[in-house]
Amino acid sequence: MNKKTLEDFNFENKRVLVREDLNVPLDENQNITDDTRIRAALPTLNYLIEKGAKVIIVSHLGRPKGKVNPKYSLAPVVKRLSELLGREVAFAENCIGEAAEKAVAKMQPKDVLLLENVRFHEGEEKNDPEFAKQLASLADIYINDAFGTSHRAHASTVGVAEFLPAGAGFLMQKEIEIMGKALENPERPFVAILGGAKVGDKIGVIKNLLNKVDTLLIGGGMAYTFLKSQGHEIGQSLLEPDKIELAASLLKEAEEKNVKLLLPDDVVVTSKLEEGLPYETVPVTQIPADKMGVDIGEATRKKFAEAIKGAKTVVWNGPMGVFEMKSYAQGTLAVADAMAKSDAVTIIGGGDSAAAVEQLGYAKAMTHISTGGGASLEFLEGKVLPGVAALDDR
Repeated sequence: MNKKTLEDFNFENKRVLVREDLNVPLDENQNITDDTRIRAALPTLNYLIEKGAKVIIVSHLGRPKGKVNPKYSLAPVVKRLSELLGREVAFAENCIGEAAEKAVAKMQPKDVLLLENVRFHEGEEKNDPEFAKQLASLADIYINDAFGTSHRAHASTVGVAEFLPAGAGFLMQKEIEIMGKALENPERPFVAILGGAKVGDKIGVIKNLLNKVDTLLIGGGMAYTFLKSQGHEIGQSLLEPDKIELAASLLKEAEEKNVKLLLPDDVVVTSKLEEGLPYETVPVTQIPADKMGVDIGEATRKKFAEAIKGAKTVVWNGPMGVFEMKSYAQGTLAVADAMAKSDAVTIIGGGDSAAAVEQLGYAKAMTHISTGGGASLEFLEGKVLPGVAALDDR
């Protein structure tokens, strides 16, 4: 991590623009249903308050497509943020212009201000320099703490860093250091587990990991394209016909690089994705023509757990089955349980795996749960994230 961090700045009496990811889920009455992302922002915000900064928070919420839409207002976040920080958080009804400037002008050291949704302006997603300049004009220093949006070159993640001294917040620093070490200098054996629906979404990740891991476990919907490439009949299971050859070449590449690539030996099958329908476990060589695979089977769970048990570093991205349905969550549960019981550094790469680990009650047992779905994937692919690249070097 050769980027400037919070420790590299003097914040006393300075206006600090902090990009956080407060994109929390809301119900139909605009109540927050999960405040994980707000909690993740607290260490950086508390540090800035303690150092006497004027803390100006900028974030997006949802996809308002560059237009003002009350449904995506950050107003509901103010109350929860105030409770968690133990101090009143002010709210500006715009992130630029008169409303924002007046709110900032009133601030005293240790005050906290939340600006309205940055995506209410088209200039945000276009990384418009004029819009970025207006945002930057509110502050003296810029801190990016929003790892989850750092794979997007937007005005609030990249543009403002052109106009202000820029560094990483604690959450951003933690993400880069923990995931970076796992990829660049892992304790071995290094095991990666990939699941989720599509091989297409994970090609870059698989290719990058084949140069780094000792063992790669593949489950979830994407496993069926690999099984098909080995000549197995997969019934009605998820298949990407245009990726069969690619799957075969990845299996070959793993062999050449001496990476153990483990696929399911047995799977849970059913006729339709509905709760309450009968299901059974069958070997991958005997998937019925009219059934679809929805989870890894008992033998595969044991095989995968065994591989995880011996590891020193484990990275996991993507569930092993349709974990949202209780009957088909057992494979995902088995992986989470094996990781929780291992002595390894355990990293959950955001997205559905993070949701699964939270939902299944294993969150506290993991070393690190990434807050970024797309950002984690791109990081695991070995890509440079624009929001990280934009920060000042040490």
